[in-house]
Amino acid sequence: MKTETFTIVAIFQYSTEAQIIKGRLESDGIKVFLSDNLTIDTDPLVSKAIGGIKLKVLSHQAIEAQTILNSIQPYSLDDKGNSIKCPNCRSTHVELFSTIKDLKSLFWFLFGILFSSLPFYTKHKYRCEMCDTEFDLK
Repeated sequence: MKTETFTIVAIFQYSTEAQIIKGRLESDGIKVFLSDNLTIDTDPLVSKAIGGIKLKVLSHQAIEAQTILNSIQPYSLDDKGNSIKCPNCRSTHVELFSTIKDLKSLFWFLFGILFSSLPFYTKHKYRCEMCDTEFDLK
């Protein structure tokens, strides 16, 4: 009996991202397995602590899966499908992230920790990977 081995080809902070990529790879005939997705769905705050959701494929399909992943736009797009540009350096290497830098976000974060619940409010911003500028879309 031949044993199959797996290779991690991507890691995601949230399961929604992983599910979208999983669907894309499966549509091309690649067998995809997610690990730690149920744990993170139960408590999203532990995502970074356990290393995120791992997207695994059979080792012999890893190169094909990586090629498909590389063809997907890795950075944020606006509602019209255009790349979001940094207002400082005009780079398109911009990613969405959540932050708890304001008082309201901090309050709900602490509330979630104290009562073992999900935070009711999260502040999102964009960050440029080239110049590290944080900004909101207007």
